[in-house]
This record gives sequence, structure tokens and C-alpha cells, in this order.
Amino acid sequence: MGIFGYGIGGRVFHAPLIGATPGLTPAAIVTSNPERVEQAGADFPDAEVLPDADALFAKTADLDLIVVSTPNRTHVPLALRAIEAGLPVVVDKPFAPTAAEAAKVVEAAKARGVGLTVFQNRRFDSDFLTVRKLLDAGRLGDVFRFESRYDRWVPKPRDNWREFGDPAEAGGLLYDLGAHIVDQALQLFGPVAEVYAEVDRRRAGVSVDDDVFVALRHTNGVRSHLWASALAGTRNPRFRVLGDKATFTKYGLDVQEPQIKDGLRPGDPGWGVEPASDAGRLGVNDDVETVPTEVGRYEDFYAQVRDALLGKGDLPVDPTSAVEALRVIEAAHLSGAEKRVVTL
Repeated sequence: MGIFGYGIGGRVFHAPLIGATPGLTPAAIVTSNPERVEQAGADFPDAEVLPDADALFAKTADLDLIVVSTPNRTHVPLALRAIEAGLPVVVDKPFAPTAAEAAKVVEAAKARGVGLTVFQNRRFDSDFLTVRKLLDAGRLGDVFRFESRYDRWVPKPRDNWREFGDPAEAGGLLYDLGAHIVDQALQLFGPVAEVYAEVDRRRAGVSVDDDVFVALRHTNGVRSHLWASALAGTRNPRFRVLGDKATFTKYGLDVQEPQIKDGLRPGDPGWGVEPASDAGRLGVNDDVETVPTEVGRYEDFYAQVRDALLGKGDLPVDPTSAVEALRVIEAAHLSGAEKRVVTL
């Protein structure tokens, strides 16, 4: 595997998960930051650390796949270059700054017959897997409302590209956390007919949205209410799902990201296991039961990538689903700006 970028995406997610997947090896890592060069060399001494894209593309004959985990504005050009080189590619989320650009990458991959997928790792979150299991089992009856929150407390803006105002950067929470919560809603309840959003900048001096609410009406009638905030100082429900038989409420965030930061890897004791205190509750009024949380499985993403490269299955995420999520995010931005419901 050749990996572009060794910031939080490459260092915390891609390289560790690739390194923990039997049959996959981080062979080349591209970063020009001196501290990250040193860190990459220490983390993966057998990988070649390269200074730029040209150096990696000079070695395409030695690689089986490219991972693009760089600032959002570089996703499309790097993905297109990988496709032109005939190498399958994993693109981090958000796939592209616009749905049109994302669709262009999808078409290029189809034309070249090259594998393409998007790193929607939070389809493998423990809490999301739990909700999906309950829905598949029909435990809630007919679901009519899905509530999802991804909150943080970051009162001081950070000086990185996620906070930059240039539209080409695709910064702000709608593109960052929204790429996860919108994708999850689409995976559970399908296409969207209408979008309403409140897209705000609450912290002094910010150039991008940092507090957002998005309401979706899916074509099947389900309504999804999605929140993301950089100024959520208290613990709020991660999920609340309402059906005509029961309601499911779940607190707490998936633990795999902090576990990787702490040095844990797939297969280690406790990997992907949430605290029992974060288990959700299912039922009606006082007639409720505790629902054990599924174990998180980020490792499934790259295991499926490996199997697809060996001709034993499909890549884990259909990139057209990421195009649809971007259409919803763009509609949310338009709704927030014009203060109206947007029809897709």
C-alpha cells in the first residue's frame, strides 16, 4: 500500500489498520513534514518515506493500491492521478469538495476499470452496528425518526485546513463530521427527498460552520435529524431511534479512534469494546432493556479491500454512495444559506 499523508488520517487510521491487516503492508508513505517523516519511519521502519507525490508515482510498479489521506482539496487530483496510473485507490472522506468532482472520479475509475472506494470507517462503529442490528431484527417496528449527534467541545478554532474558509478546502463540520452522520443516515434509510439545515458559525473568528443541524426526509418517509457541533459541552445521546414498537437511545462514542491513539490494534484485548455503561436502552416507558453494544470493526474495511484486490469480493464502500452523501451536504449548505427546504 502507498499512503498519501501522515496527519491524523494516515497516522491514526490508515497506516495502523493496514499494518494490522494480514496480507497488507504499508510500503510507502508520503509526507514532507519533518516531524511526520520521523514518526512514519519509527512507526513503520520497513516503509519507504517519500517527500512528494511524484516520488510515489515513480514507484507505482511496486504498489497494489494508493490511499489518499491528505487535505480535502487534494483528494480529487491525487485520486485521478492514481486512476490514470492504473492503481486502485482508497479516498478518505469527504470524497471531494463537490458531488460533481466526486462523480468525475467515479467515472474515471469506471472508464479505466480501476477499483475505487471511500474510507467511510464509521459504518464500522460499534454504536452504528448496534442500531443496524436492531433495525434488521425489526425490534423497533416501523421507524419514523432517526436522531444522530456527533458532538465535540473545541471552543478554540484550530489552525488547520479543516477550519479554512476557501470552498476548495471543503472545511467545516458539514464536510468533516457531516460526512459521517449523513452517510450513516443514507445507509440506514436510503435516498433523501428533502433537506433543511441550520448552518452556523458560533466561535469567534471562524471561517467555516462549527454548529449544524440537518433535517432529512427520506423517500421512504423516515425523517433523520442530524447534529454536529464544536461547542457541545455536555454528553448528549449519540443515537435516538423512534419506531412504532419501541425507542432506542444510546450514549457514548465509538472507542476505536482513541484506542488506536493509545496504541491498541485490532485483535488486542478490548479492541472495539465500549464501556458497559454506554450500552443503549430499548423499549417503552419503564419497560426497557439494556442492549449490549456490538464490537467495533474498523479492521473490516481493509480486510474487504484486501479481499477485493485478490478477486474475492467487492470493495467495502461503493463510491457512488459518497457522491449521494455530498449531494445532501451541498443541499444542506444551500438550505442554511437561503433558509429554505431544498428538494433533491
